[in-house]
Amino acid sequence: MELETARLSLRPASADDLDGLYPIMSDPDGWWFDPENRHESPDRTRAFLTRAAERWEEGLSYWTVRRRDEPRVIGIGGAQRHASGAWNLSYRIATDAWGRGYATELAEAACAAALHVDPDVPVIAWVAEHNTPSRRVAERIGLTDYGPFLDENDGATRLAYADRPVAAFLAHAA
Repeated sequence: MELETARLSLRPASADDLDGLYPIMSDPDGWWFDPENRHESPDRTRAFLTRAAERWEEGLSYWTVRRRDEPRVIGIGGAQRHASGAWNLSYRIATDAWGRGYATELAEAACAAALHVDPDVPVIAWVAEHNTPSRRVAERIGLTDYGPFLDENDGATRLAYADRPVAAFLAHAA
């Protein structure tokens, strides 16, 4: 599923995107809020991209993000199934492209796609409490902070910004 937004070209992520994405995934400035999850080798980014590509078989996954007017990769994100069964909303933009609304544009497209594929489950952006920029993106697209929950993907506690109340869903999914 390829999409174009007003300014972005979104293409299903694949291992072919390694050269464009590894610099983004390994940039320490882009991981200031969660430095231990920074990709320290291209192999980690390759594995991430392979998993993202495989998840397209489930109907939706992450896109590689480019501006429509230039071929350079500026990010990755979208929505894919979370361990809870909900949609996991993700947006990561290269630090030199921050502050231009690209994460918001990507997140809006991802939410719309997730609700088109399966509207019966919530869309959740799992956000570190101290990651104010990510919280602002989630709020700009209309998600509500439902408070801290255990992120079943890695066992960390994060804020669950979602398009609907999640307590009953996450309790049921656990």
